[in-house]
Amino acid sequence: MSYIFVGLGNPGEEYEGTRHNTGRILLTILGKQYDAEWKEDKKLSAKVAKIKVGKSPVTLVLPDTFMNNSGKSIKPLVTSIKGAEKLVVVYDDLDMPFGNCKISFNRSSGGHRGLESIIKAIKTEKFARVRVGISPKTPTGKMKKPRGEDAVMKVIMGKFKPEEMLVLKKLGKKMSEALETFVSGGLEKAMTGFN
Repeated sequence: MSYIFVGLGNPGEEYEGTRHNTGRILLTILGKQYDAEWKEDKKLSAKVAKIKVGKSPVTLVLPDTFMNNSGKSIKPLVTSIKGAEKLVVVYDDLDMPFGNCKISFNRSSGGHRGLESIIKAIKTEKFARVRVGISPKTPTGKMKKPRGEDAVMKVIMGKFKPEEMLVLKKLGKKMSEALETFVSGGLEKAMTGFN
């Protein structure tokens, strides 16, 4: 069975380059490194590309549903708890400062609607996630998490500046190394090397 890497975000031009689309952006960067050819998959409501990491087949998935309906694209691909062990979901995390990244496993959604939708659809939390920080930092490097719904919306729907996109490109490289380790050496090894 193929590994499945999912990049969460919202489809459509108005969301391109927004912080809430961090998962989509990073998975697209990963795809470029493998010369991925994206195709529309109407059944999954997603853009899908097949690549090989080492000798292992990997399916890259960018759901074309809105964030809170992401599970719809994943449900047909992950039909068992065993299958969920080969799933990695990449998404934006407001509880971490921008530029930080962490691999975690078997955790709650932390209020992230895209993740909630996937957990509901595949009926397990036992899968890997790459959490990518999007909260702004103060000049001293401390995290400045937005408070209140308006402030949160402003951050997650805000577009990345060109210099932030460069940071994401670097993160994309680091992430693809971690995912290669995940495929070849397992989750523990990837977490140790990446976190």
